[in-house]
Amino acid sequence: MMANLFSRASLAFVGLVLLAPVSQAMEIQRVVSPGGVEAWLVEDYAVPIIAVNFAFSGGTAQDPAAKPGVANMLSGLLDEGAGDIDSKAFQAKLDDLSISLSFDAGRDEFFGTLKTLEENKAAAFDLLALAVQKPRFDAEPVERIRSQITIGINEAKKQPESVAGDAMRAAAYPGHPYGQPGDGTIESVTAITAADLRAYHDKTFARDNLKVVVVGAIDAKGVSTMLDEVFGPLPAKADLAKIADVEPKGGNIDIDMPNPQTVIRFGGPGPARSAPDFMASFVANHILGGGTFSSRLYEEVRERRGLAYSVGTMLMPSRHSAVIVGSTATRADRAGETVDLIKSEMARLAKDGPTEDELAKAKSFLTGSYALRFDSSSKIARQLLGIALEDLGIDYVEKRNALVEAVTLEDVKQASQKMFSTGTNLVVRVGPHES
Repeated sequence: MMANLFSRASLAFVGLVLLAPVSQAMEIQRVVSPGGVEAWLVEDYAVPIIAVNFAFSGGTAQDPAAKPGVANMLSGLLDEGAGDIDSKAFQAKLDDLSISLSFDAGRDEFFGTLKTLEENKAAAFDLLALAVQKPRFDAEPVERIRSQITIGINEAKKQPESVAGDAMRAAAYPGHPYGQPGDGTIESVTAITAADLRAYHDKTFARDNLKVVVVGAIDAKGVSTMLDEVFGPLPAKADLAKIADVEPKGGNIDIDMPNPQTVIRFGGPGPARSAPDFMASFVANHILGGGTFSSRLYEEVRERRGLAYSVGTMLMPSRHSAVIVGSTATRADRAGETVDLIKSEMARLAKDGPTEDELAKAKSFLTGSYALRFDSSSKIARQLLGIALEDLGIDYVEKRNALVEAVTLEDVKQASQKMFSTGTNLVVRVGPHES
């Protein structure tokens, strides 16, 4: 296959990486179209489906300061009419051909996802090209999507989890784009115009800030043609606003809300994805609260004391900041006890580090479960896009488990001291007053 791919004259460049043991059959090809657009490709003909995942750098951090919510609103409108096809006809074509097309605005990226049957790929790529290049922003869909977003914002105000998340983001990043609500506010969404949407589109959708992953029943030549059709006509360079790097701030926030339980969010500074000790920190987080039944927080908070049904933590490195965040929910009169216990477990891990047994179990879980992230075309596309966005390299899947295995007890102890020695410096509690 490699020889055949290198011999395709229509491709400017094709590279290929064989990945094992995560998937003995998965091969990642680097495809660069004649127009210079790059993608990673995994050919898979087990089912006649093609998944295309892509992302432009930007995301909600590029929203105008006075109008948060532009990127989110744009994500709801790109499949609501484009080129000479209005919203109703565009949606009808997607439905008739069983094409799934969606967009989403993350904090640092604007994502797009296409999934189509192989037999409908030509029509699917045509529709994707129109959506990416020539969105219409007609009045009816703009007002309909605006209404849906404002309803969602109002509903979120009634949900303690959403309230806690918004409060935590605003407290951690005051005055920074990361502190803005990604969905916007009622006031900002009401004020967004078609011109705002087009301005965001024009400055963000470009070839130099684009990552593309394709998985499914398509070869490199087909991908190359698609890349130039869909993304080739976009501007060569994006015009993104500069975003400052920022350290998350701390604090304690209590919000009174008549919920059955008190929702707790906590967090603090974490490692950047490019940090040398990121993998050690990743293992340390898993031991503390990484979402398994054997984590220290699960054992102490749920199993031994019955304070909560679930509790967990995760690392969240972004392009301009990095945090470790956690969440749980408990009875209002035991919220303080729960927070104290979480802080004490952090301090204990920082002071003593993990045991050999904890480290061995963490490595076994993290390496053994990695293959589950690649058991469908959609998962493969999503995982590879994340790897591409983090600049980890096309061979990262092949190397990743070895990086986990190489982490030592001393590595995890040092990472724990760095991350957990001050406990969690930001705590948000949303619920009834303790009685």
